[in-house]
Formats: sequence, C-alpha cells, structure tokens
Amino acid sequence: MTEKKVQTSIRNKAMDLLARREHSECELRQKLKSRDYEVDAIDAVLQELKQDHLLSDARFAEAYVNHRFNAGVGPVKIRHELRLKGITDALADEFLEPLSDRWDQLMMLQRVRKYGETIPAGYAERMKQARFLQNRGFSPESVMRLFR
Repeated sequence: MTEKKVQTSIRNKAMDLLARREHSECELRQKLKSRDYEVDAIDAVLQELKQDHLLSDARFAEAYVNHRFNAGVGPVKIRHELRLKGITDALADEFLEPLSDRWDQLMMLQRVRKYGETIPAGYAERMKQARFLQNRGFSPESVMRLFR
C-alpha cells in the first residue's frame, strides 16, 4: 500500500474509534499500534487529528472526569486513571479542581448508598467503610474527616 493509503486507513480507523467516544492521544496511539500500523504514520495522523480539533486531551480529560464523578469515583482514583491514559497532572487538575467543593458530598453519598445513614460506633465497621471509600478513590484524610 502507498503511504497515502496507509495514512487514510489509519485516519479512518482513528475516526471510527473517536466516533464512539473521546480518546486521549496516548490511548488512541496504543490502539492504532495494536493494529500493526507504523509508528511514524500513526504520529502523522494524530498530528492531523489534533490540528483538525478532532483529537483533544483536554476534551477527553473533561469528559472522563465528569463521567467518573457521576459514577461516584473519588479524585485520587480518577487522577490515577488519567495518568494511565497519558493525561498530565496539570491537565487533570484543570478539571478536578472545579469539583473540589463537591468531593466530600459525593463521598458521603457513596457511604450512605452502601451502608445507610447511621455512622457506626464500632472501630471495625468504621474501618470497613473507610476502606470502601478509599478504594472508591477518596483520600484517607477526607475519609477520616467524615468519621470525626
């Protein structure tokens, strides 16, 4: 295949993936590499997509943060997941920071959904609930603040 046909093929596959949901540049690069396209051709296509505003890490990060927040996931876990998808901490902060006044409320909501309104008096039950919340992505400090 000629270089132009290869790039068209890569672009079509990338557009197909982007039509389903937003992707980070790193994530899209990995998916295209798994289809045995050449790295140089992939990079060229990704540059074109960014110039055409069809691929945006900022747009991906915003959509991802909102999706995970609505799923009840805390900021620690969301930040970690974004790092795995190639999003910088600075970009993640841009979308996590506006939600800063809502994390405690979300954490309380998650605890109430799972365990009910009453905060337990026993240490073992408190630690069980604390582990649950920390696994959901809430910081240990905020979890302990909830139980005080």
